[in-house]
Amino acid sequence: MWHGKPMDCRPRGPDGHKESWERWGQRFAERWADAQERGARGGGRQRRMFDGGELRLVLLRLIADEARHGYELIRAIETMTGGAYAPSPGVVYPTLTLLDEMGLIAEQRSDDSKKRFAVTAEGRAHLAERADEVARLIARLTELGEHRQRHGASPVARAMRNLGMVVRNRAEMADDAGPDAMHEIAAMIDELAQRIERLK
Repeated sequence: MWHGKPMDCRPRGPDGHKESWERWGQRFAERWADAQERGARGGGRQRRMFDGGELRLVLLRLIADEARHGYELIRAIETMTGGAYAPSPGVVYPTLTLLDEMGLIAEQRSDDSKKRFAVTAEGRAHLAERADEVARLIARLTELGEHRQRHGASPVARAMRNLGMVVRNRAEMADDAGPDAMHEIAAMIDELAQRIERLK
């Protein structure tokens, strides 16, 4: 029976040093979010899908339609665009905090642990004042989805977007999930990579 020092299976960061599984998951999520943002606009040097003010209006409109938490908003936008675009959690959650501070949305009580937001009267008035701009922004997302549907999408690209979304969501909850969960996720991804390599 082996009684030596346990093997350190932590991943290595960009500097070559060992890092925690939580940090690895966060870096994976950040890289995937950046790549997804560039891909949605057709290249790395083009403007982002939305500026900060535009994203606030889109999220506010979606919350006005239905009380939602951050992950549901990300998935709603991804669905509207046919998987072509999904804002990163690192952008969505600070925007929700800002909308809350502005009094345009308010946290709604929920049976689960998710923090859902509902629109306030001030939020609906704000949407009414910016109705034309909101309509253009929603049309931009819808047109992107229609374009994706017409021209089709690689099933591998769709699956990769889905994987990135799930990993981002789990990385956000790393404090609750703990290092064992992040280790298990990494092992699953490694196993999948090995299975793909063995395909003929």
